[in-house]
Amino acid sequence: MNKSLRIIAILAILPLFATGLGTDYFSGVDALKSKGTSTSQYGSSTDICGLDFCSNYPGGRAGWETDQGSATTPVTPVEEEHMEKESMEETHEEEHMEKEHMEKESMEETHEELTEEDLGSVLRLSRANVPATIPLHQGFYDGGDVYYIITDSSDPTHANVITENQGWKVELAPLLKNAPEEALSKTYMFLNGIEGDGVHGYQGEIFTSTPAQEDIYSALTSHVHVTWNEGATPRILDSEAMVMEAVDNGEIQLAEIDVVLNMPQIVWPEGQMMVKEDKTLTDTTPYGGGQVLDINTEEMEVTFIAHRGWGPDGRTIYYIVTDATPSGPAGMMGVVSSPTSASLIANSAAVDLYQFKNGIAGTGPLGFQPGIAAGAPGDENYSPMWRIFMTGWADPGSAQVLETIGDLNAYQDAGLIDIGIARPMDSDHIVNCPFIDPFQ
Repeated sequence: MNKSLRIIAILAILPLFATGLGTDYFSGVDALKSKGTSTSQYGSSTDICGLDFCSNYPGGRAGWETDQGSATTPVTPVEEEHMEKESMEETHEEEHMEKEHMEKESMEETHEELTEEDLGSVLRLSRANVPATIPLHQGFYDGGDVYYIITDSSDPTHANVITENQGWKVELAPLLKNAPEEALSKTYMFLNGIEGDGVHGYQGEIFTSTPAQEDIYSALTSHVHVTWNEGATPRILDSEAMVMEAVDNGEIQLAEIDVVLNMPQIVWPEGQMMVKEDKTLTDTTPYGGGQVLDINTEEMEVTFIAHRGWGPDGRTIYYIVTDATPSGPAGMMGVVSSPTSASLIANSAAVDLYQFKNGIAGTGPLGFQPGIAAGAPGDENYSPMWRIFMTGWADPGSAQVLETIGDLNAYQDAGLIDIGIARPMDSDHIVNCPFIDPFQ
């Protein structure tokens, strides 16, 4: 396969993705948002920019290149090679016919290579897709078993306790405390009673919905602590109905806690997340067909595909995808559909993630360069809930690799790129993408 065909193969994911999402996936509106702006007003009626709530990050491309030693290699224009070829043909046309023929073949090979560069080059990050094994926990819904993971906490105490208990890092995401009630599902957690796999070392959590109840399910959970009263005989409770009955009998007490955890469900009584059929990961593995490689309820582990991208300052980040809204992108990626997440579109509990729809071909979800996030683990503005913005080059042939929020700001100000909020199916688009360390 020649180089041009390899480029075509890499770009083949774009029409597939676009077909799955519909023709309205890319909105032409500016990247606009603000905390407290209603969904109906979220768009051109505000004057708020879309780069991390207008925050300017230090550095930019020049600063990043200084720190990292990176540089963009200029592409030799194809036209120069053609001019050299024509001059050579005029000078040696009759005297060196055989030499001219050989030089022509060499020139054609050079033209092919440079044409590949002009198409946008190919940016394949090393280890662009890697396996990430995450511990499972067991809980209940309406008498059945639920297996889930815990990736993020709005509260540092819960983040530290769960990290220690499960031996896998839970990221602190303070912004989750701003999530509205309609974006949360209720979860009961036990502080005493029967020992088990729960967050606090007792019986497993009780969920009030699963992905089978799509209209009310959310991976973001508000907490109700359950405490057995002195003199009561603890037993396993496996449904909200049993909890309410125990409250009525004076056996337990309930207390609402101002903590939000990201607890995506992997297996539930009515089903489970899609498992990818082709489990061989490469740097060009497409996003479609599932995000899970293996579910092992005996070893209590689930293995996700972790995708590589850039944080706001150019640092490397990895993220998994667990659920999304609307249903089109969720189905395309093979994750849970979670319509309740749409209520985060204008809420500060969600942060911006910029993907590219043209330019340099690469390992991003649409076949172009990897995306840039406005926050990363350790940042005060980190959240696993992402509103997606599409970045497009005015002249794709002049595209360069962008690595930071500073780059996006500078190139947008110069009119070289446009940024618009993604609205697949003409709907608000939020993706649950916890940022993780796949190598822990």
